[in-house]
Amino acid sequence: MRGFDWLHVAVRGRQLPVSVHEQPWRARRLSTKCMFAKVVMADTADGNTAVSSRPPGEEEQGGGEGGGGSEEDAGGGLTDAQRDVLERCLHALKHGKNDSHTLAALLLITRLCPASQLDKPTLRRIFEAVGLNLPARLLVTAVRGSESSALPPHELLSLGTALLAALSTDPDMASHPQLLITIPLLLGILANGPLSNQQKQEEEMGHSQDNEGQSSERSSTDITVEISAGESHSSKQKEDDGTASNGAPASKETSACSSLDEAMASDCYQVLTAVCALPRGPDQLLSRGAVLALCQAVAQNQTLSQDKGLPLLGRLLSGKTKDKVWSKHSAELLTLLLRLCKDFCESADQARLDMCSQLVQFLPPAGVAVDSEELKGAMSRVCGELRPMMQAKLTPRQIGPILVLSACLLDLYGWELLGPPKFCCLLVNRACVEVRMGLEEPPGNKLSPELQHTLTGCYRIMEAAIEQACSPALTQTTAPSQSSVSSLSLQQSRQVLRVLEEAFSALIYHLQQVDPNQYGDPFVFATFRSLCSWLAEETSCLKEEVMGLLPFLIGYSRSHLQGESSEQGLSDWMADMCVSDERLAWTGKEPLRYLLPALCHLSAEEGPRKVLLTLDTPALLVDYLSQSWTSLRGKGGVVLGSDPSMETVCSALLNFTVTEPERVRKDPCFKTLEAFLSEALPVLVHKPRLLVLAANYCTLGLMIGRLKLSPAASAEAGQRRFFSSALRFLRGAMDSGSSPGPVKVSVGWAESWDEAAELWRLGLQALGGCVRAQPWITSLLREEGWLKHTLTMLGQCSALPDQHTQEALEEALCAVAEQCTLCKQEIRDMMTRHDKGALSCMRNLKKSVAMK
Repeated sequence: MRGFDWLHVAVRGRQLPVSVHEQPWRARRLSTKCMFAKVVMADTADGNTAVSSRPPGEEEQGGGEGGGGSEEDAGGGLTDAQRDVLERCLHALKHGKNDSHTLAALLLITRLCPASQLDKPTLRRIFEAVGLNLPARLLVTAVRGSESSALPPHELLSLGTALLAALSTDPDMASHPQLLITIPLLLGILANGPLSNQQKQEEEMGHSQDNEGQSSERSSTDITVEISAGESHSSKQKEDDGTASNGAPASKETSACSSLDEAMASDCYQVLTAVCALPRGPDQLLSRGAVLALCQAVAQNQTLSQDKGLPLLGRLLSGKTKDKVWSKHSAELLTLLLRLCKDFCESADQARLDMCSQLVQFLPPAGVAVDSEELKGAMSRVCGELRPMMQAKLTPRQIGPILVLSACLLDLYGWELLGPPKFCCLLVNRACVEVRMGLEEPPGNKLSPELQHTLTGCYRIMEAAIEQACSPALTQTTAPSQSSVSSLSLQQSRQVLRVLEEAFSALIYHLQQVDPNQYGDPFVFATFRSLCSWLAEETSCLKEEVMGLLPFLIGYSRSHLQGESSEQGLSDWMADMCVSDERLAWTGKEPLRYLLPALCHLSAEEGPRKVLLTLDTPALLVDYLSQSWTSLRGKGGVVLGSDPSMETVCSALLNFTVTEPERVRKDPCFKTLEAFLSEALPVLVHKPRLLVLAANYCTLGLMIGRLKLSPAASAEAGQRRFFSSALRFLRGAMDSGSSPGPVKVSVGWAESWDEAAELWRLGLQALGGCVRAQPWITSLLREEGWLKHTLTMLGQCSALPDQHTQEALEEALCAVAEQCTLCKQEIRDMMTRHDKGALSCMRNLKKSVAMK
């Protein structure tokens, strides 16, 4: 209903009663009062519309008379007489022969049919009848400065922007192409004033209008309101005398036209804000130069630029458009952010509290922040002002924005920028206290969006504290930074860990109250993710509470992985969650991806592992691995690197394989896993960048294979395919070269050897177990050349890289010798010919082949 009140403003025919919302317009010195009176009377004489007979002066002072309805009638609907007038006015709006008729009809509607008495369908009819042609032409005419217009340009802009503001309250109107083409003009008004040089934008808008196929009757871009010859002569005479048509001196009129009044600025921002609220609205504004125009408006301190321009610019810098905007306008935005930082540091304490949330919106992506030393210095000064604020006595509502800003700065610059260890310790403590106060409420208490936003910032501070506390210790040659959390004293570290444990206990309590119908809530995911960061590093504390929460953790992860929960809210949240994280689309795999490190720890402990098995966790992990592999292969031919979570899944499945052999033999999901590995490993063998993932797949498949008893002389095609690929893969790790000497890690494996070495050794040991469980593999060892290659390498080389590598190879060869007579003879022959190489050092192998 408020939207049509703006229409009331738009046709402020200067004889209308002004509502409370429209008081600023009363002060305007306009030249159209007499004109509108004559227009209305002329239309009445023609019999086209019915009007009140009250004189203009009386109408200007009027209250609820003249068909407008009293206050008691507000919201009670229209009378029959009002409906009749409305229908006639709507007809005039649609079929008026000129702009005089259109404006007169608008005048009558706003006078006789108050917005409070109109329902939505009626308002929609009025919006559609007015259309966007009239306000668009008003703006173009004002910019072109046509002599045929009876209204000065400032009046045209005033009417045009107010009409657009009213129409934009309807989403369909706000998204209409004819409204969108006016955006450059509106931005120009806000950035440069109402009568600045906007020829370029006007030509663009005019060209777009021509393509809209407007009717010939309304195609003129000039507003041609008809006035009597007498009035025209009178107005001209007054102007010649140095007086404007409304009695004001011409110089004052010119001055008013060159400045941007608050009402016009408000109308422009209303249109832009309405467009921004559309699904594709931010893109529409960005493509029409909104960022540069708004930055210019703020820099010049134009009307309402601080109150409305900055918030609108902040919305454009949020969500999916953030990176794109910063990459295109980094210089302008950095200048603006530096100014905001300066204003923050120079403001009073209360003003700083209000500016914390504003600064968060304007923080750049991590790359831009790191590259600018000037910005880093400004942010350091901001942190300096945050410290005394953090130490003051503040209410939860006051401390929230400070914690959120601190969390964002922590994301961008780490602990070093925030300050000395004592302050970092205080920051973690305050965040943990807010989390406990916010989450340790009785079940059923709903957290406000404001509190959820604060707690999400606290989570990030807690996560960063865990990361810092569990990072590798600094080497002795590196002097610890005095502003790093790593330089906390032992007593401070214990205090931090204690408050973190208490805070994460509150997270567990809160998640225990979550129902499945809340799984789509972004705050639940934020809480889940934060707890996972703790569990990834610490599962010994709160063990009983964690085991009790496992059904929720697994159920929540499974629900999202299998697409059982609503994802839209989470997709929007992922796009807007952090200033430094990569902006990935929500896929449903995210909850389990964050939980995986904890599952690696928990699956290695007997108590939690039993609970995980009752929850069918291995099947969930296999499903995740399959989906992730499909996604990885869908990225195209060039693969930059593997998803580390896939390697973590393999580690968790290895834990189950090693500790629960009977479950592996009976659970159908492991049969599914075998089939998956037989398809994936042959592909990975030819992907050098995915070598660590291939090592995980190879070792996992071999560890499962050793549990499958298969005395038959042959195997399924899938099994043969997997073992053939595994043998080729294992063979490629070592390179003896052409000359005698120690064996070296091959070039292809050298870069990843630290990560893959243990998997390679475990794979060789598992290969020995496979040979014992499935003797048919020995023939494959000879066919694939693995045995010959290994024996030749060991016979030529003087030593292996380390004792663990020698033990792994020896165990595999012993199993081969025990199961295959031909293989045993080949090993004996090689040991006989090379009695001084690495092969001769394998005592257990000598016993296996009956060598002395």
